[in-house]
This record gives sequence, structure tokens and C-alpha cells, in this order.
Amino acid sequence: MNKRFLGVLAFATIVATIASLLLYRLLINRPPTTRAAMSSIQIVLAARDIEIGTVLKEEDVKLADWPGAVPIGASSNVQDVTGRGVMTPIYAKEPVIESRLAPKGAGGGLAAMIPQGMRAAAVRVNEVVGVAGFVVPGMHVDVLISGNRPGGDASLGTLSKTLLQNIEVLSAGQDFKKDAEGKPIAVQVVNLLVTPEQAEMLSLAASQTQIQLILRNPLDREVSKTPGAALRNLFSGEKIKDAPASPAPRARPVAPPAPVALVDPPKKEQPFTMEIIQGTKKSEMKFTSGEGK
Repeated sequence: MNKRFLGVLAFATIVATIASLLLYRLLINRPPTTRAAMSSIQIVLAARDIEIGTVLKEEDVKLADWPGAVPIGASSNVQDVTGRGVMTPIYAKEPVIESRLAPKGAGGGLAAMIPQGMRAAAVRVNEVVGVAGFVVPGMHVDVLISGNRPGGDASLGTLSKTLLQNIEVLSAGQDFKKDAEGKPIAVQVVNLLVTPEQAEMLSLAASQTQIQLILRNPLDREVSKTPGAALRNLFSGEKIKDAPASPAPRARPVAPPAPVALVDPPKKEQPFTMEIIQGTKKSEMKFTSGEGK
């Protein structure tokens, strides 16, 4: 056998042995990488798609393993969520969290959807007032009123003014589910989500004026300041001006008090003194002007 070939083979064997030893030592000294097992906990999940206003029952939810971090507001007890109304849609296998449920004892339906401190005010509508049926749950509207201003200038005619702005529609008729497509719904009554003060204004406006709902973009939250419109100004092109404040009543002049005549007090009369001398005795007697008459 060729000695040169044997030398090359021996050199290759030595190099391979050294490389194998180095790789072995590298793998031995490598710190162990242990993969942490994924921990899971059982929480309440929706057993099916649940719509707004539904009062949860035991068959609507289930306990299931949830890997990873537990969502904020999730519950691990079915009894904590049953009997409560659903405020936003919950889809199957989604966690049933606290923010999606009405408070305990609030029940379901429309009342459970009203936030604390707010009110649902009903407004009667027709095809015109209801914007041809496009005033559906979830939309935002402005409320316009038309009528005659009490004590105002009668020559202006009918006035129109924006009463409320950016008001959410809570329900349309008996439907309080938000329609993502915004399909028109012919209804007679809509419920608007308002504050107690706005509810008072809306109630008075509904009985004393004509109401018109104006549809707006839900993302447009800007409140516009408008002067209103008057029938006379529609033809003249002028802008309506605020009614001048009625002048304060002028105080009637008060006559100065009559001068009081000063009367001098009567002068005190000096008594008349008479001295009487009898021998060594001396005495005095005083007389006034009225005595002896």
C-alpha cells in the first residue's frame, strides 16, 4: 500500500477525532434548555354565540381550560355569570368577562344596556323624522326642534334650532341589536341614550315643538355651534340674531322726604323770688308767672 495514502488517511482520522471531541465537549458544556410547560386554568367560556340582551343560563356557558394569561374580568365560577344580562355580543368559546355583562340584578333586555347615570328617552318618529328608517341601534344623531320662540319676534316666523348633538340611538322599535350593515328599519319609536337633563329637554321639546333627527357619522364627535334658522331669514339671506336681552326695569324716582320744621322748645320761665325779713330772720318765697291768677 502506498505510504503517502496511509499518511493522508492517518491525518484525516486524527483531525476527525479531534473535531468530534471538541463538538462533544461543546454539547456537554451547553446549558440545558428546558421548555416550560404551558400552564392552563379553567375559566368560563361561551358555549354558543350569545346575543345582546340575553340573560345567561347554565347551558349558555361552560368551564374550559384557557392556556396562557387569564383575561381581565374572567370568572372561574359559572354561578358568577348566570342570571346576568349580556351587554355586547359574545361568540362561542370566548371568555365571558365582567365588562360584557350587566350588573347583578339588572336583568336583561334594553334596561341592562343603559349605562349608570344615563337614561333611555323614547321619541316618536315617522319616515321623515326617522331619516327614512336609517336611525338604527348604534347610530348617532342630532336632535333639531322647530317652533315659535315664546316672547320672541313674531315676524321671524318659525324657528329651527339644534337642541342636542351626538346622541346615540339605543333601540329602534323593539330591536336593540346593533346592525353592522345599517339596514333601514321602519319604526314608530326610537330610544335615545341621554342624560337626565337632556331627557327633560327632550320631553318638553316633544310636547311643544316638532322634532327632527339628523343622522351623523358615529366617529364625528365634534359639537357644532349654530345660530339656528328663521323662516324670514330663509328669504332674506340674513343670519338669525339672538334676541336682545330685555332691559331691566327702571326704578321709579323716589321723592325726597318733606322737610320737617324744627320747633324750638319752650323757654323755661324763671321764677320770681321775694325776700322777707322779719327782725333777725330772713326768708325767700318764689313765685311763677301763673301763680296767684
